[in-house]
Amino acid sequence: MDHSSHHEHAGHTSEAPSSWRTASQATLHCLTGCAIGEILGMVIGTAAGLSAGATIVLAIALAFVFGYALTMRGVLKAGVPLRQALKVALAADTLSIAVMELVDNGVMVTVPGAMDAGLTTFLFWGALAFALAVAFVLTVPVNRWMIARGKGHAVVHAYH
Repeated sequence: MDHSSHHEHAGHTSEAPSSWRTASQATLHCLTGCAIGEILGMVIGTAAGLSAGATIVLAIALAFVFGYALTMRGVLKAGVPLRQALKVALAADTLSIAVMELVDNGVMVTVPGAMDAGLTTFLFWGALAFALAVAFVLTVPVNRWMIARGKGHAVVHAYH
């Protein structure tokens, strides 16, 4: 009786929850940076009276900046030089942030009136919270897939 295949299978099943947990943590980390940039962009764009398109561009740009900055902060703390830290952040977060921003802004544009609602309305903040929640749920599997292949936040974890 071959025990090696049974042992391998048992090891594989116990590994799955931890990789989902790792992916969730990576996504939450990414979401934090994205949300800061996204909210700042939406607030600045809306307050400045920019068009919905310009506001979204600003929000996406800031989401990438803050997303990368949060990852770099952790990697720099580990004593990695700035240039290397930037490469790690770009490798770890680009796909994750892109998916998150696509979903997030896609939802914001689809919720009727959300982009024009203004910063003092529940519609604006409710739609933004909903958009970020949907983006989180859809980005976790992307991060899990990348981590399983030694990419994304698997790269970052090598520095912790």
